[in-house]
Amino acid sequence: MDVVNCTNATCAPVYDDYIVLETNSTKEEQAETSWDDATWILTSSFIIFTMQSGFGLLESGTVSRKNEVNIMVKNAVDVIFGGLSYWLFGYGFIYGDGPWSNPFCGFGHFATDASGDDEMGWTYARFVFQASFATTATTIVSGAMAERAKLDSYCLFSFVNTFVYCFPAHWVWATNGFLYKLGAVDIAGAGVVHLVGGVTGLVATIMMKPRKKRFTGKGPPDMNNPTNALLGMFMLWWGWLGFNCGSTFGISDGKWMLAARAAVTTITASVGGGLIGILLSYITLNKRFDIGYLINSVLGGLVGSTALCAIAKPWECFIIGMGGGLLAIYTGHILEKMEIDDPISVVGVHGTASVWSLLSVGLFGRPDNVDEFNVRSGLFYGGGFTLLGVQLLMTVIIIVWTVVIAFTFLYILNITIGLRCSEEKEILGADFIEHGIHSNLTDFHVQMTKEELEEFKIKYLSKEDPWVPPILQAIFDTVPVKRDRLRKQSASVVGLQNGSQDIASAVQAHQSYANEGFEDADLPDIYV
Repeated sequence: MDVVNCTNATCAPVYDDYIVLETNSTKEEQAETSWDDATWILTSSFIIFTMQSGFGLLESGTVSRKNEVNIMVKNAVDVIFGGLSYWLFGYGFIYGDGPWSNPFCGFGHFATDASGDDEMGWTYARFVFQASFATTATTIVSGAMAERAKLDSYCLFSFVNTFVYCFPAHWVWATNGFLYKLGAVDIAGAGVVHLVGGVTGLVATIMMKPRKKRFTGKGPPDMNNPTNALLGMFMLWWGWLGFNCGSTFGISDGKWMLAARAAVTTITASVGGGLIGILLSYITLNKRFDIGYLINSVLGGLVGSTALCAIAKPWECFIIGMGGGLLAIYTGHILEKMEIDDPISVVGVHGTASVWSLLSVGLFGRPDNVDEFNVRSGLFYGGGFTLLGVQLLMTVIIIVWTVVIAFTFLYILNITIGLRCSEEKEILGADFIEHGIHSNLTDFHVQMTKEELEEFKIKYLSKEDPWVPPILQAIFDTVPVKRDRLRKQSASVVGLQNGSQDIASAVQAHQSYANEGFEDADLPDIYV
């Protein structure tokens, strides 16, 4: 095939070679090749869409119980509103090939549809595959905004965030994009997807400020459901194989070999990242295996592999994955010291790890003789600083673009309808406020002292406000007694866990609680 400088597995020459029939092959051969490749692309797309479930489980397991349903809803919103905007204009700004298409943006194919049978298959396959990338770039941001963003504001943000994503995608992946012409390499979206999402998340969390009492000396809050968070990690791990392997955009003409290599390098990168997380946790946390370290290091390693998964050797991606895991963990520590609230470690996992992924191409890159995804050698293979310089330029351009455009959209939303919910609604939780689910209000009254409860009642419930339903008053009528009993029970359980209290004392405390007339249903799950 005639490829000038195919710098990415989703680059346009691959599409054009099948849309514009090659003269040295029969129509039957072209049809068979297209059918195989389209099947691969669609199958990979379906796998990638399962990552929405992974993000949802990871985020809902990490946030507090009073916000777990809301964060799952926001993951659905990403597909609904983000998918709508991608169909209306996102695909057109990336791959539009009309007369106004230029190195900055594409133009055409708005409200995407195929104009004829000859291009229908490839247009639809490319749309579905890239739609999964676009919605992922928005889903990443939901973690940084968790537990304090209003749902109506987030719906609008999900719609406009496609605009932030689609222009860098054009620069890197379209044949007339200016970064594509420079020879920038980003095979599966380390810059276009993860860097855009990570930087947008950083802008959003700085603008929205930390959650209430996040930096009061008590440290980060515990995970609400570590099991769900780990299950989410596994689903993302599975989805990443579709993410990276599918970015070969086919299996014909040797691309199946690149897909197989991408599978192996994805695994070795995640192994390297996870190994770093386990070792750091064991060494620095007094032989404790921290769940957050494990999750963030594995995901950081996966992000690290994304830019060069199809052209790197397994041992190279193992090293790159270790670097990604290390950056994912320690970025969180730096943000903690700066009092920047990043609930799901979006900035470390998707931001700094993606920068490392892009720059690693300039170090480990080698020419690809199978499908010419890259034509230059990196620094470690005698290519000098040229490829590294191109990768650095791409990284800086994407960061600057994302900061400016994301800030603009978020600022407009903030000064018009507001991004953050009110203080009292944040205290009560989005599950209750946004969705009418009050089963998780236990978190609210257990965490407050008697004085804080009285202050809350005077400050918020004494005023006439239509959003305050009668159930709150019923909760407050029983809160003082429940709170005291819950705290005693909590102390017994914590003491037992720490080895400072024997089983008999814990059982006695629980029986005393039951004798007071309170059912286990009054207790949070962790106390039952």
